[in-house]
Parts: sequence; C-alpha cells; structure tokens
Amino acid sequence: MPKILLIEDDVTFSAMLERFLKKNGFQVDATYSSEEAQKNMKGNSYDLVFTDLRLPDDDGISVLTKVKDQFPDTPVILMTGYAEVSTAVKAMKKGAFDYISKPFNQDEVLAVIRNALKKEGNPTPEIKVKSNSDKPSARPVKTRVAGISSASNKLNEYIKLVAPTDMSVLITGESGTGKEVVARKIHEDSLRRDFSFIAVDCGAIPKEIAASEFFGHIKGSFTGAVTNKTGHFEAANGGTIFLDEVGNLSYENQIQLLRALQERKIKPIGSNKEIEVDIRLITATNEDLLKAVEKGQFREDLYHRLNEFSIQVPSLEDRKEDLMIFAEHFLDIANKQLNKNVLGFSDEVINVFQTYKWPGNLREMLNVIKRSALLSQGDLIQKEVLPVEIKSPTAHQVSEKKSFSRKENERELIINALNEVDNNKSKAAKLLNITRKTLYNKIKEYEIDA
Repeated sequence: MPKILLIEDDVTFSAMLERFLKKNGFQVDATYSSEEAQKNMKGNSYDLVFTDLRLPDDDGISVLTKVKDQFPDTPVILMTGYAEVSTAVKAMKKGAFDYISKPFNQDEVLAVIRNALKKEGNPTPEIKVKSNSDKPSARPVKTRVAGISSASNKLNEYIKLVAPTDMSVLITGESGTGKEVVARKIHEDSLRRDFSFIAVDCGAIPKEIAASEFFGHIKGSFTGAVTNKTGHFEAANGGTIFLDEVGNLSYENQIQLLRALQERKIKPIGSNKEIEVDIRLITATNEDLLKAVEKGQFREDLYHRLNEFSIQVPSLEDRKEDLMIFAEHFLDIANKQLNKNVLGFSDEVINVFQTYKWPGNLREMLNVIKRSALLSQGDLIQKEVLPVEIKSPTAHQVSEKKSFSRKENERELIINALNEVDNNKSKAAKLLNITRKTLYNKIKEYEIDA
C-alpha cells in the first residue's frame, strides 16, 4: 500500500483529503507544519509527499528542497491556490513532480498521484520531461470537467438521475454553456452507451431538406437524390439522437418529428417501407419554447413529448467557483491541440478572468484560452496576449448583453443588433446570444435586408 506524507495546515481540509486518500487505497500520515513533517520523515519512508504551498512555518518550495535533499527520488506534489500558480511553476522547475490547483476535483487528485507513483496498470500516461528542458509536458486531458459549484453539483445530480432512464430530455441554457456536452454525458451514462450518439444542428438545416436529413431518402426520389441516404434517426437506431436548437424547426418539420416519436417508425422519402427505430431523444434550445407555444410557433404536443425531463445548464456567471477549473481544463486541451506546453496563468490574467462576465460562456472561454496559448511564449499566459474585449470589455459586451427569445419585437431586435455592429453577423449573433447559423435563418425568415 503506497504511503503518502500529507502536509496541510487547514485541519478540516486535511481531514477530508486524508479520508479520501485512505478510501482509495493509500496509507496517509497527516501533518500540519513543515517542522512536524520533518520529524515524520526521519523515522519513516514515504512513496510520495503531498504538501500545501503555504504553511504556517515554511513554504512549499522550501519543503520541496528539504525533501529532495534527503530523498531525491521521492515525488513531491504541491497544492496551490489559483493566485499561486506562478510560484508553483517555479517549484516544478526545482523538481516538483506536479501541482494541483485548489479547489480541485477528486479524479484529478487520483490521476496525478497515481501518475507520480507510476502505479502498475494505471491507464493515465506517464508525465515525461523533455530532454532539452526542465519543463514537464502537459498533463493528461480529461474529456469533461464536472465542477464543484452548487450549480454544477445540481446539474451533475440531474444527469446522474435521468441518464439510466429512457426519458426524453430537454436541455435549456444560454449559448455556449455546453448543452451538447451534457447530452453526450447523459448518453455515455445510459444503457445505450454502446450505440451511436448522433448530434444534429436544427438551426443549420433548411426546412426543405429537413425530412431527408432526419429520415433519409432513396435514389431518384427527388432532384439531386443521386444515391440512397440514411437519415439521422436510422443512424441513431439503438442509441441517442440529439437535436440542438430544436426551436428552429419549421411547423411542418415539427409535425414530422412528432409523428416519428409517436410511432417510432420512419419512412425515407420516396420509399413505401417503414423502418422501426429505437432511439432516445435529447433536445436543446436557448429559446423559451413555452412562449413559442403560446405564440403558436411551436406545437404544444411536441413540446410535452420532448420535455419529459428538463435540465437547465447554468451559465459560467453562475459557476464562479468552477471558473479556473474550466480554465485549466481548456488550457490542457489547447496545449494538446497546439503542441504547446503552457503551464498556467499569470496572477493578472487570473484576476481578469475572475472579473470578466463571460457572455459567451464556456465556448468563449475555450476560444480565448486557445488563442492566448498560441500567442504565449513563456510558461504562463500573460495579460498582453488576451483579446482586447477581455482586457477592456465594453459596456454592451459585459453588462448590457441583449436577451433574445421569440417575442413580437424579434425582427426589431435583430435589425438593431446588426446596426449596432455595422452589419457584422458574427458580432450580432454574439450580442443576441444565438449562433450565427440561427441568425442567418432569422434574417431569411423575417426577410431582413442584411
């Protein structure tokens, strides 16, 4: 059983972490100061030292130096607050195996510890040191970060609750909050996980070809049908189909969708043969479908069919405690995609991130961090590489973001937004909190000259 020396002066946090580590098969000696830790090391042999960066009688770098002087082969992992990341980077250059930023999630703790111990059979890749640098390579990228905020905990509880069922789920939330990620998580935790997950952007499908996209067609059934086509419903048979921006479906397409859901049968265009389909339906929207129902723009019977269970995905503004957890996760992704090795964020950037409102939510943060990582030359992302709208957010970007939904003045909202940004459709879509594809559809629907 691997033996860990834990050095953490926060008694409550230390007790929680000690219980967690013991539960996962580690032997733990908990100490609360550098002096106490030094005494323990004289009479014991440890496989790993897990220390806070700030202690009442010392600091983590000093502890690191003392451990390495006595036990050069013993890995040391540092626990840091987000404002101490730059110090942690220095510690890594002095021989620390890795650092974990507080607050952290349990999966990350286990992955880093097992990696440090080089535990046999651990699927996490080993962290290697480049031959021409003392800088460690980027840590393994997790596919999804759960978060620790109360809003995230509620979201995760709902996912865990509904995933094993076959209920249709309607996912709502602002643009960029990660509704498709939630849908994929529901599928991955369901009994259908071994079958296909088919994601469809309803905002990008013209109503004239929606039936062909959903249900397929046979060769020669209409002009341009040069081959047989398998529709999304048939492709998802046995698995899950995810319809994003479902509010964009035309009334005719809504009727076709409702019929398929009621009968669990589809008929490709041009075919007389019905195909039985066994699918689970998950839909998503950033619009208020109930208001659309009231206006007669969305079928009430279809709405109830889609909304057997609803999940509201919180905005990044409502998940403040998770902000830097997501930032580090996106940095890991950027490092992998760009073949970079940026280790973290400067104190100034962390402050900017924590005060910015993130109107584009997680999608905006991912794009900002990827761009910033590409421009960064050192270990940390610095403020000068951030986009200007992040460094100096304008009033309309931060505090006066327009609320867009199906209202009587929807056409005027679109025209005003386009005028405000000199007809830049990407900026107008962001201002309206919708995707660019949805904006183009609305421009066409309302016959706006743009």
